[in-house]
Amino acid sequence: MDVSVVVPTLNSRERLAACLDALAAVGPTETIVVNGPSADGTSGMCRDRDDVDVLVELDDRNVNVARNAGVSRARGDAVAFVSPEHGVESGWLDALRAGLADASAVTGPVRRTLDVGWTAEGPETRTISGRNVHYVNGGNAAFTADALAAIDGFDEYLAVGGARDAAHRLAALDRTVSWLPDMAVSRADDAVARPSVMTDGGDGPDWGWRYRSLAYRLTKNYGARPTVLYRVGRHAVGDAVEAARDVVSGDGQPSRWVGNGRDVLLGSVGGGYRGLRARWRDRSPRRNPAGLSARTDRAVAVYDRRE
Repeated sequence: MDVSVVVPTLNSRERLAACLDALAAVGPTETIVVNGPSADGTSGMCRDRDDVDVLVELDDRNVNVARNAGVSRARGDAVAFVSPEHGVESGWLDALRAGLADASAVTGPVRRTLDVGWTAEGPETRTISGRNVHYVNGGNAAFTADALAAIDGFDEYLAVGGARDAAHRLAALDRTVSWLPDMAVSRADDAVARPSVMTDGGDGPDWGWRYRSLAYRLTKNYGARPTVLYRVGRHAVGDAVEAARDVVSGDGQPSRWVGNGRDVLLGSVGGGYRGLRARWRDRSPRRNPAGLSARTDRAVAVYDRRE
């Protein structure tokens, strides 16, 4: 099985170099780096490396735009996505190939170094409106080319949550997602896992986009059902209580708590509205009106060693 690896990146030059070193050690069929408008010398570093087969330069910070740009240039039977913050481990590629023999998509753990050793998360699943959803980690996942074509890639409206949205749509198409313990990547404890290359910097979560994404992908995939309202509301109440504890303990400011609450409300309403519009625009099970087939190529430059 030919495996194309896509690495979306933005201002992560040093981490990216380590990520590419690890990928070169396992030897995928091709490595594609999709670089947002970085200002740290990422472009020059990638062009100087023989193990970067394709470098795509974008002027967009959205990670799902970057993922789709990589997919559109991948030639493999499968496409893997790796965060520049992660280093693949020695058995990663073998586990990926074995897993995709029986599944449409695979994902694995992200191991973090701690003073007491290693820690890693397990698989994450949810049952929503009778649909069993097996989530994938966008920084360590792989899909067959056929599965990506079936869901039309990633939804470029989303700035965060694109991989979770893809998992909902795979479930709607009865596509199998497998969690593979041996498909592991490692991340240094001081590395920051960025959910999106759109969010560059800042001192905390973007609550507006977080809830816009949550409401959007739930209403797009399931409609305006009570379970959707319940899930959005449950997340909002939980986050509000946690933030209130910070205010009481002196770790947070009341004005910021109020501002975050406003962002959550506006994000939820806006995301729900856009989700219903998207559901109407694409009534097929793939639910992706802003996917690969609808995208315009936003590449500023492409350096392709394969040509």
